[in-house]
Amino acid sequence: MKQEYQCIVMGAAGRDFHLFLSFLRGNHSFRVKAFTATQIPFIDERRFPKSLAGPGYDEDIPIHDESELTELIAQHDIDFVFFAYSDVPHSEVMHKASQVQAAGASFVMAGPDHTQLPSSKPVVSITATRTGAGKSPLTQWLARLLTDHGKHVAVIRHPMPYGNLEMQRVQRFATPADLDAHECTIEEREEYEPYVGMGIPIYAGVDYQAILDESSKEADIVLWDGGNNDFSFIRPDLDIVVVDALRAGHEIDYFPGEVNFRRADVLVIGKVNSAKPGAVEGIRERAAALNPQASLCTADLEIDVDKPGMIEGKRVLVIEDGPTVTHGGMSFGAGTVAAQRHGATTVDPRPYAVGTIRDTFDANPHLERVLPAMGYSEAQRDSLAQTINACCAAENVACVVDASPARLDRMLELDVPLVRVSYRFVQLDGKSLEEMVKALL
Repeated sequence: MKQEYQCIVMGAAGRDFHLFLSFLRGNHSFRVKAFTATQIPFIDERRFPKSLAGPGYDEDIPIHDESELTELIAQHDIDFVFFAYSDVPHSEVMHKASQVQAAGASFVMAGPDHTQLPSSKPVVSITATRTGAGKSPLTQWLARLLTDHGKHVAVIRHPMPYGNLEMQRVQRFATPADLDAHECTIEEREEYEPYVGMGIPIYAGVDYQAILDESSKEADIVLWDGGNNDFSFIRPDLDIVVVDALRAGHEIDYFPGEVNFRRADVLVIGKVNSAKPGAVEGIRERAAALNPQASLCTADLEIDVDKPGMIEGKRVLVIEDGPTVTHGGMSFGAGTVAAQRHGATTVDPRPYAVGTIRDTFDANPHLERVLPAMGYSEAQRDSLAQTINACCAAENVACVVDASPARLDRMLELDVPLVRVSYRFVQLDGKSLEEMVKALL
């Protein structure tokens, strides 16, 4: 039997690094030869720094595109490939497993017991069964309630380390200047900006043990704001999982969303007022079969438009939250709903897309009359601005309806006015979430 197994970690600049730091770093039975990257653009061709890798790593660990996986297994005589990213259909996970095993290696999926970190402070995790289900509005609602009751809240966000990994080891965002100092992408700002606006600090980065230690110094309670449909990196005292009623059935069709569905203490069925007939009942039936101990409640997202008169009956370009309508698979979001409610006509941005925005449309043919807020690099942000301005000029657009929480008006130079759309979590029935969280304190 080998004393040291050669490994690859498959990821998307998130759980892959956490898996390494929480389970593989310092574990002399495993040596990671490479990471592979997918889902998120512009994150391959980087290296995981040896300063974070710990003893035994004299060089940075390379990060390759996932398309090279089979060749890397042969090149490094790999024993184990750890799968470490989220929001993936079950069939695709098994295709990945088959690819790995066909190359001779073993396929490993590390679970919560081996990767969740214990906390000295109470922890509430808010995760979901799909990306774009409404985790962050719920987390923001809880954070505001607790703050209003005099509690010090630290929000820890699922990682999005798309820049310099050493500099992003521990990040704390409390002011707009912090977002600028960390050169946050549009995708990062979509998650951090709302908390900054509320005056509540939010933490993220690479090393989640260090992040947890730092955030716990100022917190009475820690809220985990999950990403995609991943399960929490921190062991929760209360595990709240949001199920999207607009995608009923996905809660048992995607990994690790089904893990969350089966493990939840509380299942929040969201967006119920927009759901198709029978959708909520179907989710309840599946919950009763797979997680009968969970408390169930329903909720909705109230949509607010800051300047409704500007879109009433007008031609508009709708910009939606990027991850929700790309790998989340949604064809619309809050911006589209707001436009419809105000009788606006939405235009098709696809003929005017340039650069990587055009590539995004090619990769997501379900998108038609919405523009995803993509901005993982300066070049992509430039392409986004060019697409917006060209579309608005050609289509005689009155304004842009911006449903991205990133505050695009602060990041892009646009030729037309911008109307912001926001949404707020509202619990409709079931046991009070507020009371359940207060009980922890």
